[in-house]
Amino acid sequence: MNVEETIATWEAEETRIREKLGDADVIPLSDLTTRSGMDIFNAMFAGELPHPPIGLTLDYTPIHMEKGIAVFQGRPKRHHYNPLGTVHGGWFCTLLDSAVGCAVHTLLPAGKTYTTLEIKVNMVRALTVATPLVRAEGKVIHAGRRTATAEGKIIGPDGKLYAHATTTCIILDV
Repeated sequence: MNVEETIATWEAEETRIREKLGDADVIPLSDLTTRSGMDIFNAMFAGELPHPPIGLTLDYTPIHMEKGIAVFQGRPKRHHYNPLGTVHGGWFCTLLDSAVGCAVHTLLPAGKTYTTLEIKVNMVRALTVATPLVRAEGKVIHAGRRTATAEGKIIGPDGKLYAHATTTCIILDV
């Protein structure tokens, strides 16, 4: 696929997903105690549970979840810019934190949650509004009883790498 075809495919996929997503809000505690991570994401994509409000703030959307993998799609906008005229590093970091953290969450049983202990992000290419869409892909490297590690990357529709990250998450009881 060329860049235009990839953008069209990604936009169509996002439109299809957004039509099913419910409101943006936090997940009720009762659902965290009774549903596995994958059950939560399946309910989110079916519109039964809310999707995270941070996606509205920073213009990104959950696209795909499977065991050990999470994909988000973001739209770099001018209001994400730093004073130097490129997308702020915090946008990269937040998008990647969502992807790698949710990849970990997909593996958790009911009654377990997680939080980021550490994240390391390398921005290898600037982002501007000239790149209309990017995808952040997170993949679990190791999932233990108390900690999990994952890696992620942000890629453009042309396959270019914009950033990559690793994380360590602590696994907690709800």
